[in-house]
Amino acid sequence: MSNKKLIEVDLPLDDISRECVRERPISLNHPSTLHRWWARRPLAACRAVIFASMVDDPAEYMDEPEAQKERERLHRLIDQFVRWENTNNETVLEKARYEIAKSVARSHGETAPTEAVEVLHYLAEKAPSIYDPFCGGGTIPLEAQRLGLSTRGSDLNPLSVVISKAMIELPHLFRDKTPVNPDTDSFGQWRGTTGLVNDIRYYGRWMRKEAEKRIGHFYPKAKSPDGTEATVTAWLWAHTVPCANPACRIPMPLMTTFQLSKKTNNRYWTCPIIDNDSKKVSFVVQEHNGGVPDKGRTVDGRKKEATCVACDHTVKFRYLHEQSQIGNMGEVMIAIVAEGDQGRLFLSPTDTHIEIALSAMPNWKPMGTLSEQSLADRVQNYGITHWHEMFTSRQLTTLTTFSDLLPDVRNRMIQDGAADDYADSLNTYLAFAIGKSAEKGCRGARWRVDQRSERVVHLFDKQAVNMMWDFPEVNPFSDSTGWTAQVELIAKAVAHLPATANIGEVYQADASTTSYVPNSPVIITDPPYYDNVGYADLSDFFYVWLRPLLRSIYPELFAGMLTPKNEEIVANNRRFENSRDRFKELFHKTLQRIRVHCSDQFPTSIFYAYKQQEEESGGRASTGWETMLNAIISNDFQVMATWPIRTENLTRSISHEKNVLASSIVLVCRPRRDSAENIGWGGFLTALRNEMPTALNRLMRETHIAPVDLAQAAIGPGMEIYSRYKSVKKRQNGELVDVSVREALVEINNEIDRYYGEQEGEFDSYTRFCLRWLMQHGFDEGIYGDAETMATAIAVAINPMRGRLLTAEGGRVKLLSPNDYDSNHPNAGLSLLEITTWEACHLMIYHLNPENEDDEGVSGAAKIARRMLANPTLNSSVESVETLAWILFNYYDKQEDSWNAMLCNNLVNAWKSIESKMREAQQEHLFQDE
Repeated sequence: MSNKKLIEVDLPLDDISRECVRERPISLNHPSTLHRWWARRPLAACRAVIFASMVDDPAEYMDEPEAQKERERLHRLIDQFVRWENTNNETVLEKARYEIAKSVARSHGETAPTEAVEVLHYLAEKAPSIYDPFCGGGTIPLEAQRLGLSTRGSDLNPLSVVISKAMIELPHLFRDKTPVNPDTDSFGQWRGTTGLVNDIRYYGRWMRKEAEKRIGHFYPKAKSPDGTEATVTAWLWAHTVPCANPACRIPMPLMTTFQLSKKTNNRYWTCPIIDNDSKKVSFVVQEHNGGVPDKGRTVDGRKKEATCVACDHTVKFRYLHEQSQIGNMGEVMIAIVAEGDQGRLFLSPTDTHIEIALSAMPNWKPMGTLSEQSLADRVQNYGITHWHEMFTSRQLTTLTTFSDLLPDVRNRMIQDGAADDYADSLNTYLAFAIGKSAEKGCRGARWRVDQRSERVVHLFDKQAVNMMWDFPEVNPFSDSTGWTAQVELIAKAVAHLPATANIGEVYQADASTTSYVPNSPVIITDPPYYDNVGYADLSDFFYVWLRPLLRSIYPELFAGMLTPKNEEIVANNRRFENSRDRFKELFHKTLQRIRVHCSDQFPTSIFYAYKQQEEESGGRASTGWETMLNAIISNDFQVMATWPIRTENLTRSISHEKNVLASSIVLVCRPRRDSAENIGWGGFLTALRNEMPTALNRLMRETHIAPVDLAQAAIGPGMEIYSRYKSVKKRQNGELVDVSVREALVEINNEIDRYYGEQEGEFDSYTRFCLRWLMQHGFDEGIYGDAETMATAIAVAINPMRGRLLTAEGGRVKLLSPNDYDSNHPNAGLSLLEITTWEACHLMIYHLNPENEDDEGVSGAAKIARRMLANPTLNSSVESVETLAWILFNYYDKQEDSWNAMLCNNLVNAWKSIESKMREAQQEHLFQDE
């Protein structure tokens, strides 16, 4: 039996999760800014999982309690190297590499070298390589390389492979290289990727200058109010269709907002001007002090309807579909955004700007089509069936111009002394700038306006190709939004890639069939999540641009007209018959190959984040999770540990429409022992009931997991129990049969409900009454006699609850709705001494509600908590509020009430901040009870 690894015993989840959340909004120097890829795992999470998979748990070589002290030391090291600011801190990384080397040496009966260079050589020679068969955006192999390990990555998708090559292979090949461009300082110190970065910037600037010579006249400057010229950032457009009212028939602009800017002292909106004689609509930009629009939009996505600005006639989206599909969808310019000395300028469109925009005619366009069986088919309802239809003529002209310049810039590199392979690598990065420009310079981008800023948001802000009613057309020659900005993002990303001496390799392969696998690697991977993301369909948007640019460099990756789809492991009902069974079969084959090739000396770790959404008789299950776990267990893996790592920002992790997971679950697996035994159904249930409460308590109290993630995270400890046995048996129709993974998942979820039910004892009697009444009646009316009977059993009276917790009139009783807990609630102030857990919970939720503009946020919630501390007469602890929020989340989630579920989720997520505010208040004596 090999040494148990740290990841199988303990991880500093709070530290790792904190850094993952911090990392998400970072847009400078981050590898993700090389090029778009979807659903990337954070660098911090991957780095921590790789390190903990390679390092021995201290109990393998020392006794407790010394082992616990050593774990704490390793945890402190993890806390250091997962921090974003330490991503390339060689002092910290060398410590991490040395710890890995010590564990590798221990397995060989050797002593690890101590010098940094020798450690790298030792790891390259003696440590197993890290292999990710679903490398996607390349994060796992990149972080393995950063930790000094040899690494391999593969993926079916050619876009994924070329992005990962640009992160892992190219910097390694050209590390410490002197730039070739003529502006190079011959006395410079070109360490790591600095020379490569210098050339990317130089040749990127050259392409911009050449492009401006060719098409600069299509991007005129605007005239500011003081008569000076200003560089345009973007021209804003809105789609139009003819009004359905026969008496009107104007081209009705389809707009999600008339607002251009909401910043204090810089608030603007665009006003439609109707010319009934010519049946035209034009726009004039106005400041807020000159009036504001009566209506905020002409398109209502929730109602799926649009309204004409001229006659107020309303049409359903199906009318928009019909008109666009017969070629009646047009565009109207609604505003010009320019760069001013004191900030952004918002200007009215002019005939000159409109005429110039419409005069551009591209000499080429990509011919790829959107798949008819696509996961990204939202735009197809509007007649967009080819990728080039996602762009205006001027946008196509710009992108084709930069594309035409790529062979020219390569020739210039060769003339400047670049070898062919180096010129190809530089062209790869510059081709990425064209891909990034396409994402921001298309009809699928949007102009985002909020109180803090206004900006252009790229097409793939979400993992789909959505229809944008109004959109910005960016100026490629604006420094803030154009070509230079995209090249700079790429340059800064490359500057922060590790470029270590240890090798990395990425290649195209089907994970379910490939035989090209390094010898007994440590497999750490982030596989596709059933039907969550249509990678192949989305990738085509970039592929049709990159294929003609990079086919000569990577002929094997860009041989097809579009990305491969028939082999993709995804449950796509639109493309495949029996997609569920097909996904299960391919995933089983993939895990079978992983089981054959994986190292027996190290655990295999699998990231997974798929929400359970299906109801079974008796409880919840999930096809996505069932498929994953069936593949793991049927291939004789045992789940050794599971770790929920928070990877999303928690401020609003659930949208109005649905609950969104905030955490990724890491499943740590080993081949199941040959000595594993069978167990009966009763024994399995007993083990669940004995072990799950401790696991759930740890998830809720120690790892601070979000409520929305508990059902997913709890699968882990439940499956640790299920998978430790060769099989779980139960008697059915007189015969012993195997208990399926789906049946086990249902029971695991039932244990969550049972656990919640056992928490009721924490609450005061009034809260217990409210909770029981909620479970029976929701927020509907019930009979007064039933309420009185329930209240008597709990030893409370109805009358004290009137107006505070419920209404009782005409023989009917009804709980106050969550919306009734606001600043007007009788117990919202500080004057009353007693406050129930129920009231405290709902009032805290009110303060944290993101739609309340006058709430006090965490400070307001902390005041409520302080009230509870000061008034212990109801025998409820402050912590009971958090417990109630968990229970209410579970209730709302089952009721598919996503809004109230989100509010409860936010309260739990904010709990540590609330406690911190309470401590500050105690220290500063800011709270005084009246």
